[in-house]
Amino acid sequence: MRNMDFSSWEAALTTLLGLAVFTLLGVGIRMLMMQTIQQRRERMNRQINERVKTLMAAYRTLGGSFTGQLTVDPTHMRDLRERAQSGEGQPDPATTSSERARRIRDAVEAALADILLLGTEEHCRLAGQAASDLAAGRPIHTAELVISLRSFIRSALDLGPMPDDVLIPLQGPTRTQGSAGRGKADGDKSGSKGSGGGGNGGGGGGGMAMGMDTAHGTDTAPPHAS
Repeated sequence: MRNMDFSSWEAALTTLLGLAVFTLLGVGIRMLMMQTIQQRRERMNRQINERVKTLMAAYRTLGGSFTGQLTVDPTHMRDLRERAQSGEGQPDPATTSSERARRIRDAVEAALADILLLGTEEHCRLAGQAASDLAAGRPIHTAELVISLRSFIRSALDLGPMPDDVLIPLQGPTRTQGSAGRGKADGDKSGSKGSGGGGNGGGGGGGMAMGMDTAHGTDTAPPHAS
């Protein structure tokens, strides 16, 4: 303010122009900083959202079952083939259950890979131990990892910890549906559609036959006596 000169209108104009330029520069720098901070915050929010979504999907895969077999069978397809070859072509009554266990194992492996990529230090430690057990051919339990994931997800969503009076049984991997069941359901649907179409065709044929009978009856009717 001490360097401002208002002794003449030229000096006052120069001073006002200098103040306007200085103000515009300050406002521009501030807006640029705010925009940069906002973009960084939005990018972090997107990353957090994607991380939480991925871990939620892994939680549902690893802990979607409360009953039945809660362990993951490490049997691979090559083991199933060796069993089939050793049986000399005889049907194995446990083939369906083995295929189902293999699908569960594949889903659990994908979930463990996602956890190793986006999980916390504790998640990575538990997922790494589970992956090592699977690679070594040992059945694994996912309950401890599921509990850790549940606590992290609830904390990330600001839901608070689970109440102490809530008793949650041990959780295991989600049981997948077989392709045979889906094929049977699709066959039933197609069969019902086919039978419905046949019914409509029969109704249409009956209507045409009635129309023809009516027409013939009109043409062959005897003339009235005059």
